[in-house]
This record gives sequence, structure tokens and C-alpha cells, in this order.
Amino acid sequence: MNDDVRNIVLGVVATGLSAMLGWLARTHLWRRRLRRKQAFFGLPDNSESLLVVNRGAAGPDLSVMRYDVFALLELAALIKDCRAHAQIVPHDLARQGFGERTEFCVGGPASNRRMAAHLASLLPGVRVNVDAEPTPDRGAFRIGTEHYRVEPGLVEHVMLARLTVDQSQGSRPVFLFCGQTAITNQAAARYLARHHERLTRKYGSGSFVLLLKVVNSQAYGPDVVELVADVTRAARAPLPAPEGQRTSHRAS
Repeated sequence: MNDDVRNIVLGVVATGLSAMLGWLARTHLWRRRLRRKQAFFGLPDNSESLLVVNRGAAGPDLSVMRYDVFALLELAALIKDCRAHAQIVPHDLARQGFGERTEFCVGGPASNRRMAAHLASLLPGVRVNVDAEPTPDRGAFRIGTEHYRVEPGLVEHVMLARLTVDQSQGSRPVFLFCGQTAITNQAAARYLARHHERLTRKYGSGSFVLLLKVVNSQAYGPDVVELVADVTRAARAPLPAPEGQRTSHRAS
């Protein structure tokens, strides 16, 4: 074998080794990102999850508002990326506890009983105005001592939460998408899909509650979203009793 042939053979071998090492490195990084994503969402390979949605008021069949359907599509793509499976369940038929399966609960407490139960049990510092009358405070959030009104189509808020009841490794999280309007639920789902890596770096497998603001949805749809605040501490702390109740308690 002369020098030219030897150099060609060595070049081919070196190229093959470089390609193999590059493929192994990319595969390792991809698998590492996948495992981190699965851990954040509580979705290991072939696991089951719940998508809890509103049931339409028009009849007994399951029907979902258009923007909530878009939110479900965003979440279904995340679940598929984690190599997991999803089951869509109406809010009034989702009767199970926490931690067995990852849950994605979409919709405000006025139309989603499951969301109302989660807020009462897991976020005692949150109140949502569910009055049917069209008052200025209809749909408003109270989180701790702060109030957030809705201006439909202009300024709308949504709470995006990841909550765990038990910090054990086998416990699955509950994700809440509690918006003042249907389009904000989609906006929160899209925000989670775009920023889950950053949220993983910041919160790991812990709980958080973020208040997001959807700006001018009538022009921009669900795409222009601003982070208002991390309201985890205020949302998880019980609201103070009204002044009259505190006075009566001290008098007794």
C-alpha cells in the first residue's frame, strides 16, 4: 500500500470516526433534553396523562370552545414529544386525586369544576370573580392583596401553574391554565411550550404559579404574552380574613 492509498484510507476512517462521535454526542444531548423534559412534565416513556376540559352547555356530548381546542393541541404536542399518552376528560367526570397521572386542567372555575376544586385546595390565596352579571369585576383575579381586572380583547390575564402535592419521585404534577378568557388558556399553553426549558432551569421539579398578561388579543391573538409576576407565595398562602371577621374573633 503506497502512501497515497494509506492517506486516503486514514482520511476515510477519521471521517467515519468523527461522524460517529458527532452522532453519539448529539444523541446523548437529545436524550438528556428529553429526560429533563419528561421529568418536568412528569411524563416518562409510555405514561398516561389527563387533559381536563370544559363540557359545552349545549348538550350531553363533549364539546370544547375553539381556543381551548387550540390549547389542547399545544399540550398534546408536548405530551407526544415526551413519548407519553393523553386522555381527554370532561371536567365533571375527572374524579381522582393528585399525583397518579400528570394532569393538564384548562379553563376558569366558572366553567370548570375541576379547576375550581384545584384553586380551593391548592391555591387558597386566589379568588376568581365568577359572577354571571356583567360587572367591571367579572372574571377578575384576586391573588393575595392584588386585583387584576379583565379588559376583553385588550388586557387579559391567565395563571399558569405547576403544582405538586407530594415531592416524592413518583408523584405527578398538576398543570393549571386558568384564564380570564378562552384565548388566554391557549396563550398559557403556548407560553409553556416555548419556555419549558427556562422554567425547568429555574424551578426544577418544584411548584410555581405565574401570572401572565395577554396583550391586545383582538389584534395579536395569543402570541403577545408578558410575564406579570411570579405569584407562587401569594397564591399558596391563605387569604387574610376580612376586617370584620378579625375584629369579631379578637372580641370573642
